[in-house]
Amino acid sequence: MKPLSLLAAASLIASAFGAVPLHAQSPAALTATSPDGSLVLSVTTDNDKRPTWSLSRKGKLLIAPSRLGFLLADGINMTRGFAIAGSETAKGEETWEQPWGERRFVHDKHNEVLVRFVQAEEDGARRMNLRFRLFDDGIGFRYELPEQPALKTMRITDEVTGFTIAPKGEAWWIPGGEWNRYEQVYQHTAIDAVSTAHTPITMKLEDGTHLAFHEAALVDYAGYWFKRADGQSFRTTLAPSSQGPAVVRDLPFATPWRTVRIADEAAGLVENDLELNLNEPNKLGDVSWFQPGRYIGIWWGMIRGDWTWAEGPRHGATTQRTRQYIDYAAAHGFRGVLVEGWDKGWNGNWFGHGQDFSYTQATPDFDLDGLADYARSKGVHLIGHHETGGNIANYESQLDDAMALYEKLGVDVVKTGYVTDAGGIVADTDRYGLKPGATRMAWHDGQRTVNHYLDVVEVAAKHHVAVNTHEPVKDTGLRRTWPNWVSREGARGMEYNAWGAYANGPDHEPTLVYTRMLSGPMDFTPGILSLEGAEGVPLASTLAKQLGLYVTLYSPIQMAADFVEELDKHPREMDFITSVPTDWAESHLIAGEVGDYAVFARKDRASARWFVGGVNDATPRTVKVDFRFLDPGKAYEVRIWKDGEGASYLTEKRHAIAYDTRTVQKGDTLDVWLAPGGGMAMRIVPKP
Repeated sequence: MKPLSLLAAASLIASAFGAVPLHAQSPAALTATSPDGSLVLSVTTDNDKRPTWSLSRKGKLLIAPSRLGFLLADGINMTRGFAIAGSETAKGEETWEQPWGERRFVHDKHNEVLVRFVQAEEDGARRMNLRFRLFDDGIGFRYELPEQPALKTMRITDEVTGFTIAPKGEAWWIPGGEWNRYEQVYQHTAIDAVSTAHTPITMKLEDGTHLAFHEAALVDYAGYWFKRADGQSFRTTLAPSSQGPAVVRDLPFATPWRTVRIADEAAGLVENDLELNLNEPNKLGDVSWFQPGRYIGIWWGMIRGDWTWAEGPRHGATTQRTRQYIDYAAAHGFRGVLVEGWDKGWNGNWFGHGQDFSYTQATPDFDLDGLADYARSKGVHLIGHHETGGNIANYESQLDDAMALYEKLGVDVVKTGYVTDAGGIVADTDRYGLKPGATRMAWHDGQRTVNHYLDVVEVAAKHHVAVNTHEPVKDTGLRRTWPNWVSREGARGMEYNAWGAYANGPDHEPTLVYTRMLSGPMDFTPGILSLEGAEGVPLASTLAKQLGLYVTLYSPIQMAADFVEELDKHPREMDFITSVPTDWAESHLIAGEVGDYAVFARKDRASARWFVGGVNDATPRTVKVDFRFLDPGKAYEVRIWKDGEGASYLTEKRHAIAYDTRTVQKGDTLDVWLAPGGGMAMRIVPKP
């Protein structure tokens, strides 16, 4: 099977937007299959002429007939009165290279069908196309609205894309539309006990099949929440807008892809590039100016309350302290130093307000220019920080100046923040063009803010700055198109461990692997080797688990988040942290179950070394590490960091750690014990 030629691809795109006449004959139903034939798609209309889709796998119904269409604010809904007016098929296969990532090369092989729907005259005579792309391990589909006389602008109040899951099963999910955005504890329930969930949402069916529902290429549209209607029937519901319709778009346009990953086991979900393959190729060209790497920072002290973001006697971002961290980074091989609280605007009530933030003016006790020069002299890069307090109007008014300043100073990565409750984004105010006293609010995943996040990435790219978004919209694979969007938060990260004992339970990270991490890199900020939060509250982690996080929770930028004084107390653990890469040639989940445990093997992109890392829930277990991923005929030295005897996150022995060195080759196996809340790490180096 060959990739589409440019001519064929252009023809297909043109036809999607109405450039090719509709077929004269209208089939009642259409079917399509994945390349290996295991997935069978059916598209038809029901007795009420409502468009529907269904999906079978290996002869068993997976998604029962489910509805398609839109609810509109200013016209008859696009849900009934449709007939299939024709279709086109295509095939595609290519292998493309990531500039950085979990693996260097990504393979894309799919079958595609474009289904044309036309609505009856009495219902509006609108046209709506559905493009389905079937892979052997999943499906993606989107709406494509062609230019047409009956419809110029769509004002969409909601989307009724349905997902009726036929078999019974269990789900891992967080609530959608609640105040704490994506930063919530994962729930594990029966599928029919889910309410409204954020995506990705992961399921395991009774026959062992694994599913994950999400979306790809979220651009100029509202993110969707996965809403249960009844039983195991779900539908999309779009993040709202304070201006009425959730989405307003002029035609022609295409929606984001609605995606379903499908696998026999958990590893098949994790080693799946569905969303990346549904995004457009790299628009930036050469991005070698972004270098993956490790960093430390002036951050954990504020999170714990030892220091403050605001100016004063406990201000964290001082010139003296930053020089100390630059020196430490230079001595231990860290590429970057993050500094939060360096700029003016932190002294007032910034949470949910943010109108006082400056992104170009430093506090009096922070020498921005001098520290940039000092870092450069040490071979270290400052990592910038832009907290908005959720006020994107204020940020947008300074955005280009702020990124130009970073470019001038050699700051090539910025961490942005949007700390406010869900629905609390200050999108526009009278300071930025509205009538006096007017304010427009938005959701973090509404259309207005979705566009804002991408605008920031585009402006940053012009100035050769990479973006790490906190309090973000969910990742939908746009890092392929905009590879300077390198990481983001979008789940409960390490910071929650500073605010309460076991705030992130021991099963949190083994759940993230199979849920949040399916969407893309996460800046989890591991490396709290003290295992203590504020006032000594314990983490639900052993020391070995902190090392395992560097391999299990992927990001091209990885923080050693503890105070440098605490890092210095653990030289043997720092030996692992300062050697583990952040850019990989290959990545494989070699053992694991959703919510229980996960063990990864990843190969360094820059050498022949492999690294293995694992994280565990509260149940002690022994896992078998199979070294089948190694090259045959070679011997390797394995350095091992593992839970020590009696280690447990629940006791003072959570720091208990053991070390071992072995010689292994392909075909060998090794049993490793994981403590409650434990983990392990390995560095595997070819022997001469």
